[in-house]
Amino acid sequence: MIRGFFQKLFSGRQRKRFSAWQIELTTRCPLGCKMCIREGATQWHTGDMAIDDFAKLVPYLKDVETVILEGWGEPLVYRDLTRVIRVVKQAQCQAGFVTCGWGLDDDRVTELIHAGLDFIGFSLSGATPETHNVIRANSNLLSLLQSIRIFQELKARDKLTKPKLHIVFLMIKENLAELPLLVDLAKEIGIDEIVVVNLIQVTNEWQEQQRLFSCDGGEDYASLKEAAMKARAFKIRLRMAPLTPREVGVCSEYPLRNLYISVDGNVSPCVYLYPPVPPLFRTWYCGKEHATSKLSFGNIFEEPFESIWNREPYLAFRNCFAQREKSFDEKYPPPIGEQEAMQKPKEIVLPPPPEPCRTCHKMLGV
Repeated sequence: MIRGFFQKLFSGRQRKRFSAWQIELTTRCPLGCKMCIREGATQWHTGDMAIDDFAKLVPYLKDVETVILEGWGEPLVYRDLTRVIRVVKQAQCQAGFVTCGWGLDDDRVTELIHAGLDFIGFSLSGATPETHNVIRANSNLLSLLQSIRIFQELKARDKLTKPKLHIVFLMIKENLAELPLLVDLAKEIGIDEIVVVNLIQVTNEWQEQQRLFSCDGGEDYASLKEAAMKARAFKIRLRMAPLTPREVGVCSEYPLRNLYISVDGNVSPCVYLYPPVPPLFRTWYCGKEHATSKLSFGNIFEEPFESIWNREPYLAFRNCFAQREKSFDEKYPPPIGEQEAMQKPKEIVLPPPPEPCRTCHKMLGV
């Protein structure tokens, strides 16, 4: 979803070599979310990125359009967050993150705004405290909504357009019924965009039972239709991840122009391939458990980035997706007119994705 979201958010900006770098500042988080990978992890590496290590990334940021300052932890617990935002902005990049809103008050919100933050997403798991607070243990929905209001009030007071605020809603069976109420809530607090995502990285049986998307066919949910109708009426952009598998050339993480840097400097194609857990960890894919290996192509704190980016295994990984994208574009060429839009796809078989991605739900287009 990274590729599509940031293309729309910052459309019209000059295109750089990389669309987005996701940089993990911390793996610490005060919450105990039921859908987090930590729920299925036997060990968890807790740590923060040293500010001196972050400084090693700065020379490369001139080639990056957007820096997403988050990984498997809560960005707001990182001590040097506002300092990092300023550095990213000095490098002429867009800066933002998704947060649970931990500890936000007037002073902290003012700091973030003055640092130059471009966007911030607030993670909600329900439209009522009874649902949100249970799914996101240690979170408080009312406090989170107050944090959003503080942002809105300070922006209005100073007549600012940034940071752009949006809601991120990870839909599962336990909270789907509240999605229409969430649209009402967004209107009430002045949010004009809701990004609805699927539970992609499944690590235990509860999460497997809670995922909404199907691996072999879709299901209609009245809540989704009701939410979509409300969003149109309120002029709220509701971006919902599909629940039905679909063919994609490249997953929405788009590793051809995006990458992930872990708290300890490891460079990986995406956040799902390098969580802060042991080298071999368990995940579920379409109802079956799999042993999954962490994937890093090198450590950017220890060697030049170009050495990592041009390493043969990384080139081979990206070439798999480049070939898939080429075949996909040949199979589904952009429609020129009504006649072409109605034509069936060509009989072209896409090359397989890289081995580490073959048991990732992102390759289902959900």
